[in-house]
Amino acid sequence: MARRPNMFEAFSPIVVMLLLLAIGYGVFGFAPEPLLILASVYAGIIAVRLGLKWNDMLEGIQEKIKQAMPAILILISIGILIGTWMISGTIPMMIYYGLRIIDPTFIIFISFVVAAIISVVTGTSWGSVGTVGVALMGIATGLGASLPATAGAIVAGAYFGDKLSPLSDTTNLAPIAAGSELYEHIKHMLWTTFPAAIISMIIYFVVGLNLSSPEVAAPETMNSMLETLSQMFDFSLWLLLPPAIVLYGSFRKKPTLPVIIISSFVAALLAKLLQGFSAENIFASTVSGFNVEMVNQPGFNPEGVIWEVTRLVNQGGMESMTGVVLIAFSAFVFAGIITKSGSLEVIINALMKIVKRTGDLVLSTVLSCITMALVTGNSYLSIIVPGEIYKDTYKDKRLHAKNLSRTLEDSGTVVVPLIPWSSAGVFMAGTLGVPTLSYAPWAILCYIGFIFAIILGYTGIGIAKLGGPPEQLEEEKEIKAQ
Repeated sequence: MARRPNMFEAFSPIVVMLLLLAIGYGVFGFAPEPLLILASVYAGIIAVRLGLKWNDMLEGIQEKIKQAMPAILILISIGILIGTWMISGTIPMMIYYGLRIIDPTFIIFISFVVAAIISVVTGTSWGSVGTVGVALMGIATGLGASLPATAGAIVAGAYFGDKLSPLSDTTNLAPIAAGSELYEHIKHMLWTTFPAAIISMIIYFVVGLNLSSPEVAAPETMNSMLETLSQMFDFSLWLLLPPAIVLYGSFRKKPTLPVIIISSFVAALLAKLLQGFSAENIFASTVSGFNVEMVNQPGFNPEGVIWEVTRLVNQGGMESMTGVVLIAFSAFVFAGIITKSGSLEVIINALMKIVKRTGDLVLSTVLSCITMALVTGNSYLSIIVPGEIYKDTYKDKRLHAKNLSRTLEDSGTVVVPLIPWSSAGVFMAGTLGVPTLSYAPWAILCYIGFIFAIILGYTGIGIAKLGGPPEQLEEEKEIKAQ
């Protein structure tokens, strides 16, 4: 019979994991996957000490992978989507007209706004980054803008929608975990998300105004890029059909994976019918990504293409997502073991002992969500587990459940992409071509939100209270227990 872990046994696996990643990954640049496996080995030793068998740990690992499988399938399908949207000319067309229209002074600001709009409409941060985000990074590269700043703005904008869109899974999950209602949850989030978005946009606008002229791409480079892209692809309004399918599927609340596959199939047809690519190259682009060497237009020489263009278009494919899948599986091994051992529950219960005021409760919730995000790298777990643990505590403190659901999103959903070893962090870095730690300081909305949550908790501003005297609440609690 397994026993409950003590404080050392609960905290030490997390400390070991953080030390391994901080020193191994942060200082020496070692691959994070084996570091996570080493942390899992230590967590397994602690689990054996607690009385768990290998089959118990394996069950915990399988549960985590089972929970993550839908996201992993979407992740792989996004690789297909990028590859087909690239070979069809959809993303190159966005880049082409973006280069002609967007002023380099405002690219960072525009990146945030566009990513926010797309993610609100579609309800997916990963989809927004994997499609319009790739195009925006291409434009930023062509304009010579700061790539870390642009990537951070894209990630922040994408997670703005992930928090507020009624089509988003986390936006629906948070009120379920906390016991609140979807639309009152969305409305209540404006207290923290709106000021965080305003501050973000002001900073992006000011940074854009202060970009020094040497950072702007030389006109001859941009002209060369425009000419090359126009030689490689025939641009047409038909190329807007693949993204239109994704938008339609989101509005109609269709399953994400089939919508992505259908959009990819249509893009593949356009690549054949409009661009003249061979079936062999189209299939290759879904696996290994698009490459300029696939272009067979009259008078076009792939060897003469400048680096700036190859940097834009040579991407996509399922293979590009291999690193994300590997790190996700490695993280879930660790998460499964420490969850099965009961360590997470002990850690969060320890945090509860510091709770005296509303601000303390909000702070404790924030720390719990961030701990879950750091440990599991999973936005779902960083919402569900703290939500279940704190649900009754918020009610006992006469606080409306929407305070909890808001805090879960402020410190769970949007923090995960800032963690280098999380699947979201690796996906954003891999898709946008900028390391997580480089774009993280610029993803302002992702960490300003939970700071506002803490401030509101201690000031009482924007905190919704439950009505009725404590005796009535106690009665309701007893009735519910019966």
